[in-house]
Amino acid sequence: MIDSRNDSVHHIWLLMLFTFTGLGTTAFAQQPARPNILFILADDLAWADLGCYGHPWHETPHLDKLASQGMRFTDAYAPAPICSASRASFLTGKTTARLGFEFVTKQQGGTQQIDMQLPLQAPPFTLNLPLEEQTIAEQLGGLGYHTAFFGKWHLNAHHERYLGWSPTHGPAQQGFQTAIEDFGGHPYSWGKRTPEPLRQQDEFPADTMVDRVVSFIKADHPEPFFLMASQFYVHTPVKTPCEWLTDQYAETIPSDSPARERRIRYAAFVTTLDHYVGRILAALDESSLTQNTIVVFTSDNGGHPEYTTNAPFRGSKWNLYEGGIRVPFIVRWPGMVPGGATSKAPVVGYDLLPTLTTIPSDRASKTGDGVSLLGELLGYELVPQRDLIWHFPYYHPETGFAAAPDTIGTGDFVTSRTRPQSALRRGKYKLLHFYEDGRNELYDLSIDPGEQHNLATEQPKLTTDLADALAKHLKEMNARFPTQTAK
Repeated sequence: MIDSRNDSVHHIWLLMLFTFTGLGTTAFAQQPARPNILFILADDLAWADLGCYGHPWHETPHLDKLASQGMRFTDAYAPAPICSASRASFLTGKTTARLGFEFVTKQQGGTQQIDMQLPLQAPPFTLNLPLEEQTIAEQLGGLGYHTAFFGKWHLNAHHERYLGWSPTHGPAQQGFQTAIEDFGGHPYSWGKRTPEPLRQQDEFPADTMVDRVVSFIKADHPEPFFLMASQFYVHTPVKTPCEWLTDQYAETIPSDSPARERRIRYAAFVTTLDHYVGRILAALDESSLTQNTIVVFTSDNGGHPEYTTNAPFRGSKWNLYEGGIRVPFIVRWPGMVPGGATSKAPVVGYDLLPTLTTIPSDRASKTGDGVSLLGELLGYELVPQRDLIWHFPYYHPETGFAAAPDTIGTGDFVTSRTRPQSALRRGKYKLLHFYEDGRNELYDLSIDPGEQHNLATEQPKLTTDLADALAKHLKEMNARFPTQTAK
């Protein structure tokens, strides 16, 4: 359902902005009412993995250029610390708690089986994004967009193979008018075939998924498009035939770097992702679509702890410390969003749907948990103060939990134990709640982004207030919780 209240406020604000500041008046007048939208989603890319976010040796020239042409968010978050849950939230604009979709999809239903006795049992697995959920593709399709999806779906029970699209719950059933399954050149597609080594400088593996994205962009478009290019990179297995690139990073990465061999291959993976993003952006240029296309780039969760450091943040993929959920987030909209801009506003992936559906309709969707970021992007209104919510009522790893270390650190290059937990961010403060023992942790992210100094005992009232607020939010969302294990 679209809320029609204050229908003209959006245009009034824009006209005031451009009239009284003179900022971008011509560009605004020429901007089409319904620009194309390209959403590029990386897989497992850490906040600090890009050059434009400060990585000391990863070469990411195309994404760095994209950031220089648009707005880079410093405090952007994925909706979840894990793949499927995060993607469900991106597409619906709802928290994973409200969706009851907090983990990854599986081949079949059931509950977690962990290799040691634990006090709690996680909720049953959610296998498919429910068809009754209205996705961003369905909403934009209703606004006259041609919608297309290529790449990693991971929102249905695996069909025929790992990550295989379901004929009943795939992209085509969730509003994408064009959707073609293709694993591209990622090692997922290799099977038993190992590609020949690539030794020529700037030579990358062919990627048929990216080819399809490029072909779609270069086709005729009588109507605006919403295109989701869901990358498989930089998810494991981290294997690359680009010997020239691993040789290059072997000379760049310090000899005393921890997990050095893994980091060399991972660096090559990040540069490979950047290359494919560059190909997609070049297709916009070659088709004269750049000026009429909004580009959004982000990641589905934090980085894999065994291949990259999420420093300066603690934690990684699979947990709710900053390293597990803080992600790169870049938006380019030529003539509208100023190039080289930086936003420190706390934003989250479930803001994407209300933002992108507001642009062609002037009306923010009120069907989910996010808010429109349009005012922040265009400079006429700050993102409203609100609580950001995460909910992860599961254990991880499912295999090897007993042997995993129990301490989650910073840049430790090991998969640690994750126990059922939820989190809330309000302004500069972040609270984590752990369900096994009811423990709360409180951090001031403005001075402690690495979450090293727990303030819960120093600020008991604030801790209680935020814990109560978190519980209230989760109750309103009808969240699922872990239950006591039968003895």
